[in-house]
Amino acid sequence: MRRTLMLLAGAGSAALLLAAFGFQFLGGMPPCKLCYWQRYGHGLAIAAGVLGALVPQRWVAGFGALGAAFSSGTGIYHTGVERGWWEGPTSCTSGSISGLSTEELMNQVMNAPLVRCDEVPWEMLGLSMASWNAVASAVLVALWIAAMLAPRR
Repeated sequence: MRRTLMLLAGAGSAALLLAAFGFQFLGGMPPCKLCYWQRYGHGLAIAAGVLGALVPQRWVAGFGALGAAFSSGTGIYHTGVERGWWEGPTSCTSGSISGLSTEELMNQVMNAPLVRCDEVPWEMLGLSMASWNAVASAVLVALWIAAMLAPRR
């Protein structure tokens, strides 16, 4: 049972990562810095799913849960940046321009990233990709925890 849950959770992260690549390469939506951060957690969860197929130990499921939780948490953070609830990293959001000299403003414009973290490039049912990733990753965390608690069989 544990092995099955671990494979299912790892496959879930793989599906989310493939969807992100689909939006990037087929949909023409390059990722921002926070989008990349969300992918790192899925990479860890996929590795845990593969390792869990070979060695279905609780500690492996724990690493998978950490990866999915990191992706979910980063998705929540990214959603807040998109919605203007808090500021994101200065390297991918528009900072305040009040009080900047012409030279400082020109510097900010010339060094601005191509993809901003505080803009929503796509949404469905009022939720952005970051929001959907947060929700789906939270479900995967629950699967990983179930795998941790399941008998090894």
